Amino acid sequence: MKLKIGLPKGSLQEATFELFKKAGFDFHVSTRSYEPMVDDPELEPWLIRPQEIPRYVQDGVLDVGISGKDWIEDNGVDVIEVADLTYSKATRNPVRVVLAVQESSPIQSVKDLQGKRIATEYVRLTERYLREHGVQATVEFSWGACEVKVPTLADAIVVNTETGSSLRAHNLRIVDTLLVSTPRLIANKEAWQDAWKREKTENLAMLLTAALNAGVLVGLKMNVERANLPKVLSVLPALKNPTISPLSDEGWVAVETILEGKQVRELIPQLKRAGAQGIVEYPLNKVIY
Repeated sequence: MKLKIGLPKGSLQEATFELFKKAGFDFHVSTRSYEPMVDDPELEPWLIRPQEIPRYVQDGVLDVGISGKDWIEDNGVDVIEVADLTYSKATRNPVRVVLAVQESSPIQSVKDLQGKRIATEYVRLTERYLREHGVQATVEFSWGACEVKVPTLADAIVVNTETGSSLRAHNLRIVDTLLVSTPRLIANKEAWQDAWKREKTENLAMLLTAALNAGVLVGLKMNVERANLPKVLSVLPALKNPTISPLSDEGWVAVETILEGKQVRELIPQLKRAGAQGIVEYPLNKVIY
C-alpha cells in the first residue's frame, strides 16, 4: 500500500524537504518534476502548489498533504488537521495574512474599504473577511506581486508576510491581520478511516513534530563532583529532571539534560562556575514529548 502525499512546491519546498530529512525521509526531485523520489516505498509524493493541496486532499486525489492554514481556510475545505507544523521558508515564525495599504493612504480600518478595490491571492478568505465586517468592496485575484499594485491598480492588498520586510520595502502599512498561519499536515476523511493510512499518517506526524521539537533543543552533558551537584542542579533547567548517573569515581556523577539552544550561551558559564566539568553540547534529531 502507498500513502499519496502532497508536498508544497515553491518557496516552502526546500524547508519541507529539510524537515522531512530530519524526520528520517530523504526526498530528491529534478528541476521540472512534480514526482519526487523518496527512500520510503510506502509513500507516493507529489509536488503541488500549496494553494491546491487542500482541495486535492478533500477530494481524495491525495490521501494527505502539507499546506498552510491560510490556504486551508481560503479553500474552505473539509479535511482532518493532523498536525500543526510550525516552520517556514526563512524562520520558525508563523505567516500572517494581512490587509495592507500605502503608508499615506487614508484607510485606517476595514470599514474604510467600502467601495474600494482589493488585490489578493486570497479571494475567498478576503471576501469572507469583508462580509464579517459588513463591508462591500471589489476583490480581484492577483497573480502575486500584490505590493506593486497599490495605490494605482488597487486601494489595498491582502497578502501573507513572514517578516514584513517586503511590505516595508514597498512603503506599505499593515491595517489588520486576517489570519495567523502555519503549515498543517492534513488528511482526507476517507483515508483517515483506513487503518493503515491513518497509522502511517500518525507516524509521519509524530516524526515531523519530533524533528521540529529538536530544532530548538540541544543536549547537554557534564561531569559534576557530588559536593557541587546541588549547586549545578539549581541553575540547570530541563524538560523533566536531569539524568544523573554514577561514574567510576564515587565522588563524581554524570549529568545529562535537554534544553533550549538559546539558553546554552547563558548556562554554560554558570555551570562551569558551579563546578561542572567536561561540559559537552550536542545536537538532537528528534524529541518526542
